Order: sequence, then structure tokens, then C-alpha cells
Amino acid sequence: MANRKMKTMDGNQAAAHASYAFTDVAAIYPITPSSVMAEHTDEWATEGRENIFGQTVQVTEMQSEAGAAGAVHGSLAAGALTTTYTASQGLLLMIPNLYKIAGEQLPGVFNVSARAIASHALSIFGDHSDVYACRQTGCAMLCESSVQEVMDLTPVAHLAALKGKVPFINFFDGFRTSHEIQKIETWDYEDLKEMTDFEAIEAFRKNALNPERPVIRGSAQNPDIFFQAREASNPYYDALPAIVQEYMDKVNAKIGTDYKLFNYYGAKDAETIIVAMGSVNDTIEETIDYLLEQGQKVGVVKVRLYRPFSVDAFVAAIPDTVKRIQVLDRTKEPGALGEPLYLDVVAALKGTKFHDIPVTSGRYGLGSKNTTPNQIVAVFNNTDKQRFTIGIKDDVTNLSLDPGADLVTTPEGTTNCKFWGLGADGTVGANKNSIKIIGDNTDMYAQAYFDYDSKKSGGVTMSHLRFGKKPIKSTYLITRANFVACHNPAYIRKFNMVQEIVDGGTFLLNCPWSVEDLDQHLPGQVKKYIADHKINFYIIDGVKIGIETGMGPTRINTILQSAFFKLTGIIPEAKAIELMKEAAQKTYGRKGEDVVKKNWAAIDAGATGVVKVDVPAEWSNCADEGLDYPKATEGIDKTLAFVNNIQTAVSAQEGNNLPVSAFTTYVDGTTPSGTSAYEKRGIAVNVPVWNNENCIQCGFCAYVCPHAVIRTIALTEDEANNAPEGMPTLAMNGMPGYKFAISVSQLDCTGCGSCANVCPGKKGEKALTMQNFEANVDKQAWFNYTNKLPEKPEVIAKFKETTVKGSQFKKPLLEFSGACAGCGETPYARLITQLFGDRMYIANATGCSSIWGNSSPSTPYTVNAKGYGPAWSNSLFEDAAEFGYGMHLADVAIRTRLRGIVEEFAANGSDEVKAAAQEYLDTYHVGAKNGAATEKLLAAIAEDNSENAVELKNNKEFLAKKSQWIFGGDGWAYDIGFGGLDHVLASGKDVNIMVFDTEVYSNTGGQSSKSSQASSIAKFASGGKQGAKKDIGQIFMEYGTAYVAQVSMGANQSQTIKAFKEAESYKGPSIIIAYSPCLEHGIKGGLINMPNVQKNAVACGYTVLYRFDPRLEKPLQIDSRTPDFSKFTEFLLNEARYFNLPKVLGQEEADKLFEKARKDAEKRYNRLLFKKRVQDEETSE
Repeated sequence: MANRKMKTMDGNQAAAHASYAFTDVAAIYPITPSSVMAEHTDEWATEGRENIFGQTVQVTEMQSEAGAAGAVHGSLAAGALTTTYTASQGLLLMIPNLYKIAGEQLPGVFNVSARAIASHALSIFGDHSDVYACRQTGCAMLCESSVQEVMDLTPVAHLAALKGKVPFINFFDGFRTSHEIQKIETWDYEDLKEMTDFEAIEAFRKNALNPERPVIRGSAQNPDIFFQAREASNPYYDALPAIVQEYMDKVNAKIGTDYKLFNYYGAKDAETIIVAMGSVNDTIEETIDYLLEQGQKVGVVKVRLYRPFSVDAFVAAIPDTVKRIQVLDRTKEPGALGEPLYLDVVAALKGTKFHDIPVTSGRYGLGSKNTTPNQIVAVFNNTDKQRFTIGIKDDVTNLSLDPGADLVTTPEGTTNCKFWGLGADGTVGANKNSIKIIGDNTDMYAQAYFDYDSKKSGGVTMSHLRFGKKPIKSTYLITRANFVACHNPAYIRKFNMVQEIVDGGTFLLNCPWSVEDLDQHLPGQVKKYIADHKINFYIIDGVKIGIETGMGPTRINTILQSAFFKLTGIIPEAKAIELMKEAAQKTYGRKGEDVVKKNWAAIDAGATGVVKVDVPAEWSNCADEGLDYPKATEGIDKTLAFVNNIQTAVSAQEGNNLPVSAFTTYVDGTTPSGTSAYEKRGIAVNVPVWNNENCIQCGFCAYVCPHAVIRTIALTEDEANNAPEGMPTLAMNGMPGYKFAISVSQLDCTGCGSCANVCPGKKGEKALTMQNFEANVDKQAWFNYTNKLPEKPEVIAKFKETTVKGSQFKKPLLEFSGACAGCGETPYARLITQLFGDRMYIANATGCSSIWGNSSPSTPYTVNAKGYGPAWSNSLFEDAAEFGYGMHLADVAIRTRLRGIVEEFAANGSDEVKAAAQEYLDTYHVGAKNGAATEKLLAAIAEDNSENAVELKNNKEFLAKKSQWIFGGDGWAYDIGFGGLDHVLASGKDVNIMVFDTEVYSNTGGQSSKSSQASSIAKFASGGKQGAKKDIGQIFMEYGTAYVAQVSMGANQSQTIKAFKEAESYKGPSIIIAYSPCLEHGIKGGLINMPNVQKNAVACGYTVLYRFDPRLEKPLQIDSRTPDFSKFTEFLLNEARYFNLPKVLGQEEADKLFEKARKDAEKRYNRLLFKKRVQDEETSE
């Protein structure tokens, strides 16, 4: 038997552990949810872990998934066992190489966390759309249903690929399996080595390309022989199922399992069975156990080897007694007769003893839709729907099955816990530690799964933990919990959470309230449920404890983790505290002894800080007050309809209850603008409060605010007099008769503190200070009032929109996004919308800027008083430049046709019409003026009903010059989208490109990009990046026809605005590279210091400010002072991605990389100086 150890891990780690053993080379590229596999591989290689060949894996990050697949192909062709990890669109980019690798009989393994494909909307969550798209490539396809199966069967994919000479797609469900943490048995590499056919490996290497025994591969074949050569591979696919079963049998012999190509589970005399793949099988098994106790004759056939599909093995798995077969597919193929697995089952049964058995086709689980036991019961009971869906209410095509009442099918003795947290408050990390502590230090089985909303940090997180004495197969969310914790008091009125607690269960609320305050703050339905169901109720002030222990007001994770262990008693309290401290040492040791000691103090305080609440009997009489989502009544009709019918339900975590009919208006993915303004989440601990006596009216606070929650307001005397009582104002400097105010939306603030940090104040006293949210939430009425006031064009004209102060009197058309608190990207985007938002097209690359830019259910891009605002869309990660270019081409084509009509008016119209038409033509390419000219033209032809006039009026929204923008991060601009970016910038067309340069793949978790600086630690560069930062600004200057600027808002606010205005006004392509500090950088003190970081980065030469304007005789202008490179390393050591490097490499090696980074920066700067010197010399001649 195998030497197996129990460890607690998720599916990604299980796949990486098993895959690493057989891998020489891993070519990788990040994509959610598969990136973690590659991250583990990179970390283990850096640490020196050896595979079964006694070597570390050679890991290389490519520029895209297509590039990774090409590298896999080349590495296999040259004789190295090669692996990659991917999902979704990434897998689709690999498809061309999958055909080649399969055609050339190369034994690569593609480990896939199966994920939805973007269609009407992006979904990063799990289904089988991606893997089904590959079923025709010639790759074998092996599916695992659980974390344990991933560990057990991943070696089968590697070993069968070698012996069978067929590449494998080894897949499991994204998130549900990839991110589910389970206590499992792990492989020892010696056991894997014993199962390995080294003769097959030797034969593979001998068949590899090598100039010492050269062969030629990849020829072009003509119609005379291509077909025959293609058919020559048939015997290999015919033989492969037996090879896979052979290795499954070897695994079975090692570990006592019974893995087969198709495994049956259920009654031996089953009459109704389900056929399915993936994690749903565990839920089906659990449901079958429940139904068997009731005497029902049901079962499931679990598909493991999907390609090649072995008819004999499939038929052998089905009980002879079966009378009905229900097939479940986790994908949708519009227009098909059924989904892929269903069609395979129907084809497989033809001509067999089950030929006449009815087979139905069901869809489930798209985009990680929760699939529960009662839904599975509905499938077993289905007798009348040939095609059906579960998990949704389809009231349009009526395909859905009624699931009936919820069922409890978890094994007796299982403890269920649910934690409601705020993204980046550490709740998820603490629960990952908790489940590992339980799993690794008790004899209990443990499971953890983490559910998120669509925000970045600052969104809702829900941690689902189960543990018990029996194996846990519950691959669905917890809705009946023994323990529920609410880590943010704002949630108590936003979500139904206590209603999920079983009678006599425990509820822990983190809040600043005393026991006496609870009656005032808790809604009636919460008090009544706690009283009626005898809930054990505890409170803890995690924020206060966080401040007292030095953790700060937002990092409350270890405090509440300690309270959890105390209240549940899963592990004796003293032992739990000891284990938590060990985990804190391991997790935070790299951040220094001080951080570790603060966490230890928090753990001790959390255990003693809980307060038991004696529930008053009168709480049973409380009335239901409903959730705190008032009906939206003010705004555009279509926006109100969306907010009231969709957004409110989704925000309340009730979106699963919405029927299909709710989305018929939005079937193409279109949603109205400006819906984020209705969320009012109230998640901040502290918010900025304005002291008008200390204000100099600079506007810096509004300028840096990442969420546009703070505004500079100009008021007339009447508006000031009508303001809510107590709202402070100032006489406006330079504008007699006007008042000035700073207005803050407390309910939309995330509490980052950037505004207070940047505030200059007067005489050392700031005009903005961060104060307690609850004590100041009543000031929301001030914001609500000022937000309705009209914009003051005369004030903007006075101070000029090209200045910091003047720009901030313009309404931001990006507000209240789901970006992280202190985000370095959104201030740039918000400013662009203030300058050009009423005429912007935005093509957004997938990434952070698309997630905070448009994640259901809220949209932060909004409209002005005229209803104008950014028209935003996202295509893919890799094609944003081309997508935006296409938008521009469409605009040009339509406007060119309309211009011809205007030219006719200019030649033949009345004097008034001629003048208006000519003004339109004269400003045709000038966006800042053409809008007004368009309005004049339309007014001049208002009464004209001629064919040409009607044509112009019918297409009036296309007449004015638009501003085409392309947004994306450095992962897009420097890596996967660089080719398209280069093409568009070389085109000479009038498009503007905004690169949010965070120097990492922020959205997928902080992987290294070509923008990352040397020495920076990132995922995929765990030993520090070795190469230099790619300088795309200087690359694109070489064209000489593109406007290029590099900006850092906190370093020079005016230069940022100048660059934006110049880029947009340039009749040609422009690119702005904006240095954007990110949560992933691990900045000391947090993102409250974002403006200072931007300033210091420029001062030390880490980044340089410049503008290259082809319109000028001397195009290149360096806007920053000569850097002090002696401060470069000091700057680096302010961020965890740098100051942790000595702990990984040792001080000497780290210093070498730090010095390389400094020299790289000097070289970039010196190249700029050289360009400028050459330019100046040329123009002076």
C-alpha cells in the first residue's frame, strides 16, 4: 500500500502536487481560477522541491495562454515532460496547439480548473463550457469530482499520456473543487515513481526532435494523403481507455480505491439514474444515501474518462434494472439538440440493451450556480420534461424543475459554520487557517469553501466551513448553520443571516455596540429570530481590539478567529490559541516579528473579548422591519427598474431567487448606467469629516478619491441658504457670491483615508480628518443635497478644467465603484470621465479595471444632467486594443457618411444652416468644440423635413466627435495584448489608450508581468523577478506618430491633467502609462499612503514623468526633476514585494537584485535624457 499522509488543501494544490512529480517544464500564464496551480509550482521550484526525476521543475511565465501552449508544444517536441494550468478563455486560446500536440502524439498534460466562457457577460466561475469546447481536439479528457479525486487521479493523466501517446486535459470544477479546501490523503512521490513507466519516458525522449538524429515534423499535406494520415491515429484512441483503466487499477492497488472509467454509486436495482461529471457527483451521492434510506431505487454513473468515450465501460456501469436515465450537463450549447454529455450518452446506448430506455437532458450549475440535494431529488423524480434545468426558475421557456423544500442530507454530526466578512478584512484568510488547524490537528474531516460578491476588496465574503467525523460530500453552500459570524455590523440590516442558524445555534456579531445598544441597532426580524430559536448570541468589538493590539481598525481576522475557536470548542481553547499562533507565525513571519506579535496579542484578546448577550424575552414580539434596501424612486426609469428589480435582490444575496423573466430585458448583457449610486453599502469604519475653518479649497481630496465619494461643490447663495441644517460652507475664493463646500458620501466611502492624507490644511491642521462612521453617517443628507445641485459652468470656466481645482467642480462620471479601498487606478479613470466622460467610448480589457468598472449588479459609470456618459464595453483580456479600434472605425464610418450630408448643407443651405454646417465641419475633429457645433446644426435644421435633414436628426447621436478610449492594466498592455496595442498605435488612428500600471496582474492575484521591476516578488516570481521592466513608453515613442505620456498622479497632479488633455486633443493615437499603487504591493501603512508612494516613486527615479507630443517641434518633455537614485532602495523597502526578498534569497542575493533594479531605472532615465538631448540638438541646427 502507498505511504499516504493526511493534509488539508484545495483542489488546485492537489493537482499541482501530483502534477509536479511528472513535470520537467511548466509553461504558465495566470487566469482565474487555475493560477494557484502555477503559483504552487513556481513556489516549490524556488524552494528546491524535486520531482520524481530528482530535479526541480523549470517554470516559465509566458505572455498569454496561446504563448504558454506554444511553449508547451515546443518543450514536448524537444523531449521534456511538460505541463500547464489554465481555464476558460485561456483554454480556448490553447485550442490550436491542442490539435497540434494531439496530432503529434505528444504526452502533455493540461490541468484545467473548468470555468465558464464569457458570453453575454463575463463569469469567472465554474462550469464545463471551456472543456467541452475542446472535446474535438484529439486530447483525452479526464474529470475529477473532488479534491481527493484530483490528488488520486491526476497521476493517471500523466502516466496514461505517456503510455498512450495522447495528451490529456485533466479537469475539475473551477472554484467548487479548485478552491474547496478538504482534508485528504496525499501522494508520496516514491509511490508515484513506482507506477511510472520509465521505458515509455525513454521512448518519448528518443522520439523527440534532436539534431543528432534529425527528423522533420509539421509538414503541409495535400488532399491526396491528409485524410489517410489523420485516420492512422485511430488505434491509439481505441487503446487508450484500457491504458487509463490500467493506471486506475494501479492507483486502486496502491490506495484501496475502486476508480473506473465510469463509476456507479447507488442501489444495485436502481430504476432511475443520473449521468454526470464533476463535483456535482458528490452532492448526488449524498442525496442518494438520503433517498436509499427511504427505499428509493436510484443511482449515479460518474463519468471520469470523457474522451475517448468508452461505450463498453459506460454500459457496463449501468444497472440492468434501469428504466430512466437523466443526464446532467454543466454547459449550454444554444441551438443544439442537447448538451454534449447527453448526446454522447444517447449515441453510446444505441444498439445496446438500454437502447429503448428514455434519456433526458438537463442543465445545471452554469457559472457556479449552487446545486443542492433537493434539486437532485427533483431530477430523480422528473418524468415529464425531456429537456430541463435545475437551480433556477425558468418562467420563460418553462424548462426548470421545481426543487421542492430544502433537504438536510449532510452526515449526522457534521458541524456547519458560516462567516460573513468584508473583502480584505482577513476573514477568508483566517478561515483558511482555521480549517487547516482543524483538519491537521484533529481526527475530523474538514471542508471549506469561499463565496464572494463581484467587488474587489471591500465586497462581501461568505466562508462556508464544515467539519465532522464522516467524509464530507456536500459540494454546495451552507444554508443551515450551527454557527454564524457577522464580521461587519453594516451587514446586519443588509442580509438575512441569522435566519440560517439552526435552533440553539450560535451567532457572533462584531460591532461597536454595548449589550444595551443592541435593542436599538438590531432590526426586529433579527431580534425575533434570535429569541424564538434560542440562539446563543455573542458580541465582540473587533475594531476596538484591533486598535488596542496594533492591528488597526480593519484587520480583525485573527481576533474573530480566536473568538470562533473559543465559542465552538472544536479544539480545547488553550490548544487552539497555540495552533493559531503557530499559523500566524507561518503566515506573517515574513512581515517581521512586530507583525507576528501583534497577531498573537489579537488572538489572546479575541478569546477574552466575547460578551454573552442575555436575550430579552420581549424580542419575540419584534416586528419584521425588512432589509435596508429602500425602493429607488429618483432617476432614469430604466435605471430605477434595474435597481428595484435586479440590483436590490443581488445586493441582498437573494439573486438566486430571481426568475429567468427578470432578465429578458437584459439578455444581451446590457445594463443601465449609474446603478452603483443606489447601493449605499456603509462599509467604512472611519470616514472623512470636513472642518471648513482649515480648508484652502485646493480640491486635492476630491482629486485623489478612488471612489468619487468626496466632491468639491460650488453653491449659489440661495443654494447655500437652502442647505440642510448644520451643513458648513465657505465663501468661495475668487468667486464673489458663491459658496464652497466639501461634500462626502459616507455611505459610499470605503474609508481608505487618501483624502485626509493628501489634505494640506492650514497651519498644520487638516481640513479633513478620519472619524467614526456611525457618529457621522447623518451627514449623508448633506451629500444627498449637494449631489442634486447643478454643475456651475461659470465656476469651471473661472478655474479652468485643465487645473486640479477646476476639474473637480465637474461631475465625475465614474462613482462609487467596487475597487479596493485606496485603489491607485480609479482616480485616473474618474478624472478622465470628468474631462471627457460625456462623449467617451471605453473598450476595457478584462482585469481589475473591468471588474471595478462593471461587475453585476452595479455600474459605476454614470451620466450627466443631459443623460450623456461613457459608453463602456468589455470584450476579452487580449483584444481590448483591437476592440476599441473597431469601435473607432465604426464611428468614423458612420460620421463620414453623415459629414457628406452636412457638406451639402454647407453648400446649399440657408445662411443660418450654412453657418452652422460650416462650424460643424471646422470643428469636425475637435471633440471639445464639436458637440456645441452639433447642437447648433441640429437647431438650425429643426424645422427642415427634407430627406437629408431627417437623416441627420435620426442619427443625431452619431454626429458629434466622440472620444475613443481603451482601458487596461499592465498584464494586458505589456503582455497578452501587446501585439494588438502595437498595431493600433502604429495605425495613426485617433484612439486614446490608458494603461493602469500596477506592475502585476492585480485581478488574478498578483502575478508578475513584464511591467514588474527586477527584484519584485510576485506570484510566478516567488524568488524575485530577474529581468528588467519593459519600457513600452519609449518603445512607442519610436514611431514618432503616437502621443506618449507617463504619469504618476500623486507626484504631479497638474502634469496628469495636461497629459490627459493633450492626448485626447491629439488627432492620432495616444497612450498614457499611469503608475498605480496596488493592494498587491503590500505598501507599509496601506493604500492610505497611495499619493505619497506615487510622489516618492518619481523622486527616486522608480518611475519618470514625461510627455511626448508629435505636434511639437521638440516632442519630448521630461516633467519630473532629476531623480535621486540614492533613495531608490529605500523606496523599494517600503513595499512587501521588495522587503521580503532577503527572507527568500538571503541579503546578499537580494541586494544584487535591488541594485539591478536601480540600474535598470537609471538606464531608462538615461535613455530618455539621450532622446531629449538628440532632439534638442536636431532642432537647434
